[in-house]
Amino acid sequence: MVMQTVMKILSEIKESPELLSTLKPETDIVNEVGLDSLQMINFVLAIEDAFDVEIDFDHFQLEHLNSIQAFVAFLESVRADVSNGASGQTA
Repeated sequence: MVMQTVMKILSEIKESPELLSTLKPETDIVNEVGLDSLQMINFVLAIEDAFDVEIDFDHFQLEHLNSIQAFVAFLESVRADVSNGASGQTA
């Protein structure tokens, strides 16, 4: 579910519905999807809204964008921190 939502958000940010059918867990978000800086900001904001989380860039690494799968793993760790009582904190 998380993976599909992230892929859907990427295709919406790129304004490319056909992109959705080409995305795979190993797709590189930066190099293959090709988000520019504004699209990257919109992607992060959309992720925060969709999953009700706040991404703390002190913990976010560029490696999290090496693949959709890596980003989903990071996102799931953020969500786990929130659900384990770290609400009010960012991840």
